[in-house]
Amino acid sequence: MTVLDPEFPNAATASFMFRGQGVHALFLAILLPVAWGLAEPALGDGSWLGLSDTVWFVLAVGEAVLHQLYVWIAWRAQLGRKLFTRLFGRGDFAVYSAIFYVLLLLRPVVIAAVSVADAGTLLLPSWLALALGIVLLVPSLYTAWSVQRYFGFARAAGADHFRRRYREMPLVTRGAFAWTPNAMYTFGFLGLWAVALFGRSHAGLVAALFQHAYIWVHYACTEQPDMELLYGNPGASRG
Repeated sequence: MTVLDPEFPNAATASFMFRGQGVHALFLAILLPVAWGLAEPALGDGSWLGLSDTVWFVLAVGEAVLHQLYVWIAWRAQLGRKLFTRLFGRGDFAVYSAIFYVLLLLRPVVIAAVSVADAGTLLLPSWLALALGIVLLVPSLYTAWSVQRYFGFARAAGADHFRRRYREMPLVTRGAFAWTPNAMYTFGFLGLWAVALFGRSHAGLVAALFQHAYIWVHYACTEQPDMELLYGNPGASRG
Protein backbone atom coordinates (compact mmCIF):
# COMPACT_ATOMS: atom_id res chain seq x y z
CA MET A 1 0.00 0.00 0.00
CA THR A 2 1.26 3.47 -0.85
CA VAL A 3 2.12 5.48 2.24
CA LEU A 4 1.31 9.12 2.72
CA ASP A 5 3.92 11.66 1.75
CA PRO A 6 5.53 12.61 5.07
CA GLU A 7 5.87 16.17 3.81
CA PHE A 8 2.11 16.66 3.94
CA PRO A 9 0.66 14.79 6.93
CA ASN A 10 -2.03 17.45 7.40
CA ALA A 11 -3.37 16.78 3.90
CA ALA A 12 -4.97 13.56 5.13
CA THR A 13 -7.28 15.37 7.54
CA ALA A 14 -10.91 16.18 6.88
CA SER A 15 -10.25 19.80 7.81
CA PHE A 16 -7.80 20.13 4.92
CA MET A 17 -10.01 18.20 2.50
CA PHE A 18 -12.78 20.74 3.01
CA ARG A 19 -10.62 23.81 3.60
CA GLY A 20 -12.07 26.75 1.72
CA GLN A 21 -15.06 24.79 0.48
CA GLY A 22 -17.60 26.53 2.69
CA VAL A 23 -16.65 29.82 1.03
CA HIS A 24 -16.67 28.00 -2.32
CA ALA A 25 -20.26 26.89 -1.71
CA LEU A 26 -21.25 30.40 -0.63
CA PHE A 27 -19.86 32.02 -3.77
CA LEU A 28 -21.46 29.35 -5.94
CA ALA A 29 -24.81 29.96 -4.24
CA ILE A 30 -24.45 33.63 -5.19
CA LEU A 31 -23.10 33.21 -8.71
CA LEU A 32 -25.66 30.67 -9.92
CA PRO A 33 -28.81 32.78 -9.41
CA VAL A 34 -27.01 35.91 -10.61
CA ALA A 35 -26.00 34.14 -13.82
CA TRP A 36 -29.52 32.82 -14.34
CA GLY A 37 -31.06 36.22 -13.69
CA LEU A 38 -28.77 37.86 -16.23
CA ALA A 39 -29.26 35.20 -18.91
CA GLU A 40 -32.96 34.37 -18.53
CA PRO A 41 -34.33 37.39 -20.49
CA ALA A 42 -32.48 36.17 -23.60
CA LEU A 43 -33.41 32.50 -23.28
CA GLY A 44 -36.36 30.50 -24.55
CA ASP A 45 -36.46 31.19 -28.28
CA GLY A 46 -33.39 29.48 -29.71
CA SER A 47 -32.09 25.96 -30.11
CA TRP A 48 -29.22 23.98 -31.61
CA LEU A 49 -28.86 20.26 -32.29
CA GLY A 50 -32.28 19.66 -30.84
CA LEU A 51 -31.52 21.30 -27.49
CA SER A 52 -32.95 24.64 -26.41
CA ASP A 53 -30.75 27.60 -25.60
CA THR A 54 -31.85 27.20 -21.97
CA VAL A 55 -30.51 23.64 -21.84
CA TRP A 56 -27.23 24.71 -23.43
CA PHE A 57 -26.88 27.53 -20.91
CA VAL A 58 -27.44 25.14 -18.00
CA LEU A 59 -24.86 22.78 -19.51
CA ALA A 60 -22.35 25.64 -19.93
CA VAL A 61 -22.70 26.58 -16.28
CA GLY A 62 -22.96 23.04 -14.96
CA GLU A 63 -19.91 21.81 -16.86
CA ALA A 64 -17.74 24.47 -15.22
CA VAL A 65 -19.04 23.46 -11.79
CA LEU A 66 -18.36 19.79 -12.54
CA HIS A 67 -14.82 20.57 -13.70
CA GLN A 68 -13.92 22.55 -10.62
CA LEU A 69 -15.48 20.07 -8.21
CA TYR A 70 -13.48 17.32 -9.91
CA VAL A 71 -10.24 19.26 -9.48
CA TRP A 72 -10.95 20.00 -5.82
CA ILE A 73 -11.70 16.36 -4.97
CA ALA A 74 -8.86 14.98 -7.11
CA TRP A 75 -6.21 17.34 -5.77
CA ARG A 76 -7.13 16.98 -2.12
CA ALA A 77 -7.61 13.19 -2.36
CA GLN A 78 -4.24 12.81 -4.06
CA LEU A 79 -2.40 15.00 -1.56
CA GLY A 80 -3.98 13.40 1.46
CA ARG A 81 -4.60 9.79 0.40
CA LYS A 82 -2.63 9.26 -2.82
CA LEU A 83 -5.96 8.13 -4.25
CA PHE A 84 -5.00 8.18 -7.93
CA THR A 85 -1.66 6.52 -7.21
CA ARG A 86 -3.33 3.74 -5.23
CA LEU A 87 -5.88 3.16 -7.99
CA PHE A 88 -3.72 3.59 -11.10
CA GLY A 89 -0.09 3.30 -10.00
CA ARG A 90 2.31 5.05 -12.36
CA GLY A 91 -0.62 6.03 -14.54
CA ASP A 92 -2.07 8.19 -11.78
CA PHE A 93 -1.41 11.56 -13.36
CA ALA A 94 -2.23 10.33 -16.86
CA VAL A 95 -5.71 9.28 -15.74
CA TYR A 96 -6.28 12.46 -13.75
CA SER A 97 -5.07 14.77 -16.52
CA ALA A 98 -7.05 12.98 -19.25
CA ILE A 99 -10.27 13.69 -17.36
CA PHE A 100 -9.07 17.20 -16.52
CA TYR A 101 -8.41 18.15 -20.13
CA VAL A 102 -11.62 16.62 -21.44
CA LEU A 103 -13.52 18.80 -18.98
CA LEU A 104 -11.35 21.81 -19.83
CA LEU A 105 -11.88 21.45 -23.57
CA LEU A 106 -15.62 21.10 -23.05
CA ARG A 107 -15.73 24.61 -21.60
CA PRO A 108 -15.40 26.49 -24.92
CA VAL A 109 -17.51 23.83 -26.65
CA VAL A 110 -20.54 24.44 -24.43
CA ILE A 111 -20.00 28.22 -24.59
CA ALA A 112 -20.01 27.94 -28.39
CA ALA A 113 -23.13 25.77 -28.26
CA VAL A 114 -25.16 28.20 -26.18
CA SER A 115 -23.85 31.05 -28.34
CA VAL A 116 -25.09 29.34 -31.51
CA ALA A 117 -28.46 28.52 -29.94
CA ASP A 118 -28.80 32.07 -28.64
CA ALA A 119 -27.10 33.86 -31.54
CA GLY A 120 -27.91 37.50 -32.23
CA THR A 121 -29.41 38.35 -28.84
CA LEU A 122 -26.54 40.52 -27.62
CA LEU A 123 -27.40 44.18 -28.15
CA LEU A 124 -24.19 45.12 -29.91
CA PRO A 125 -23.59 45.91 -33.58
CA SER A 126 -22.03 42.99 -35.43
CA TRP A 127 -18.86 44.91 -36.21
CA LEU A 128 -18.36 45.92 -32.58
CA ALA A 129 -18.98 42.40 -31.26
CA LEU A 130 -16.49 41.04 -33.79
CA ALA A 131 -13.89 43.67 -32.93
CA LEU A 132 -14.23 43.11 -29.20
CA GLY A 133 -14.04 39.36 -29.71
CA ILE A 134 -10.77 39.68 -31.62
CA VAL A 135 -9.31 42.02 -28.99
CA LEU A 136 -10.11 39.52 -26.23
CA LEU A 137 -9.05 36.47 -28.23
CA VAL A 138 -5.50 37.73 -28.82
CA PRO A 139 -4.33 37.70 -25.16
CA SER A 140 -6.15 34.41 -24.62
CA LEU A 141 -4.29 32.74 -27.49
CA TYR A 142 -1.00 34.31 -26.38
CA THR A 143 -1.57 32.87 -22.92
CA ALA A 144 -2.24 29.42 -24.38
CA TRP A 145 1.00 29.69 -26.35
CA SER A 146 2.85 30.83 -23.22
CA VAL A 147 1.53 27.83 -21.29
CA GLN A 148 2.75 25.49 -24.03
CA ARG A 149 6.11 27.25 -24.46
CA TYR A 150 7.13 28.11 -20.91
CA PHE A 151 4.82 26.48 -18.38
CA GLY A 152 3.78 23.11 -19.74
CA PHE A 153 0.33 21.59 -19.93
CA ALA A 154 1.10 18.98 -17.26
CA ARG A 155 2.06 21.65 -14.76
CA ALA A 156 -1.02 23.67 -15.70
CA ALA A 157 -3.24 20.69 -14.88
CA GLY A 158 -1.79 20.35 -11.37
CA ALA A 159 1.13 17.98 -11.78
CA ASP A 160 2.70 19.47 -8.66
CA HIS A 161 0.05 17.59 -6.68
CA PHE A 162 1.43 14.32 -8.10
CA ARG A 163 5.18 14.75 -8.67
CA ARG A 164 7.82 16.46 -6.55
CA ARG A 165 9.84 17.59 -9.57
CA TYR A 166 7.08 19.98 -10.62
CA ARG A 167 7.13 21.59 -7.18
CA GLU A 168 10.85 22.21 -7.58
CA MET A 169 10.48 24.09 -10.87
CA PRO A 170 11.05 27.87 -10.77
CA LEU A 171 8.27 30.41 -11.10
CA VAL A 172 7.53 31.19 -14.75
CA THR A 173 7.96 34.87 -15.64
CA ARG A 174 8.07 34.77 -19.44
CA GLY A 175 5.38 35.23 -22.06
CA ALA A 176 2.00 36.12 -20.62
CA PHE A 177 3.34 35.20 -17.18
CA ALA A 178 5.51 38.32 -17.32
CA TRP A 179 2.29 40.32 -17.02
CA THR A 180 0.87 38.38 -14.08
CA PRO A 181 1.61 35.04 -12.38
CA ASN A 182 -2.09 34.22 -12.86
CA ALA A 183 -2.06 34.59 -16.63
CA MET A 184 -4.19 31.50 -17.26
CA TYR A 185 -7.04 32.79 -15.14
CA THR A 186 -6.63 36.47 -15.98
CA PHE A 187 -6.24 36.23 -19.76
CA GLY A 188 -6.90 32.63 -20.78
CA PHE A 189 -10.60 32.76 -19.97
CA LEU A 190 -11.08 35.84 -22.15
CA GLY A 191 -11.25 33.40 -25.04
CA LEU A 192 -14.64 32.28 -23.74
CA TRP A 193 -15.85 35.88 -23.90
CA ALA A 194 -14.60 36.03 -27.49
CA VAL A 195 -16.59 32.94 -28.49
CA ALA A 196 -19.80 34.48 -27.14
CA LEU A 197 -19.06 37.82 -28.79
CA PHE A 198 -18.49 36.17 -32.16
CA GLY A 199 -21.99 34.70 -31.85
CA ARG A 200 -23.42 37.95 -30.49
CA SER A 201 -24.99 35.83 -27.77
CA HIS A 202 -26.27 37.42 -24.58
CA ALA A 203 -26.61 34.08 -22.76
CA GLY A 204 -23.26 32.89 -24.10
CA LEU A 205 -21.57 35.98 -22.71
CA VAL A 206 -23.23 35.49 -19.32
CA ALA A 207 -22.04 31.86 -19.29
CA ALA A 208 -18.51 33.00 -20.17
CA LEU A 209 -18.59 35.60 -17.41
CA PHE A 210 -19.80 32.97 -14.95
CA GLN A 211 -16.98 30.61 -15.89
CA HIS A 212 -14.42 33.39 -15.58
CA ALA A 213 -15.70 34.54 -12.19
CA TYR A 214 -16.00 30.98 -10.94
CA ILE A 215 -12.40 30.08 -11.80
CA TRP A 216 -11.33 32.77 -9.34
CA VAL A 217 -13.45 31.06 -6.69
CA HIS A 218 -11.42 27.92 -7.42
CA TYR A 219 -8.22 29.92 -7.09
CA ALA A 220 -9.16 31.43 -3.73
CA CYS A 221 -10.84 28.41 -2.16
CA THR A 222 -8.94 25.42 -3.57
CA GLU A 223 -5.71 26.45 -5.23
CA GLN A 224 -4.39 28.96 -2.69
CA PRO A 225 -4.76 26.59 0.30
CA ASP A 226 -3.04 23.86 -1.74
CA MET A 227 -0.19 26.19 -2.71
CA GLU A 228 0.28 27.14 0.92
CA LEU A 229 0.66 23.46 1.75
CA LEU A 230 2.90 22.62 -1.22
CA TYR A 231 5.12 25.70 -1.23
CA GLY A 232 4.62 27.33 2.16
CA ASN A 233 3.44 30.51 0.45
CA PRO A 234 -0.27 31.38 0.46
CA GLY A 235 0.29 33.83 -2.39
CA ALA A 236 1.95 31.33 -4.68
CA SER A 237 0.25 30.26 -7.88
CA ARG A 238 0.81 27.74 -10.64
CA GLY A 239 -0.25 30.29 -13.21
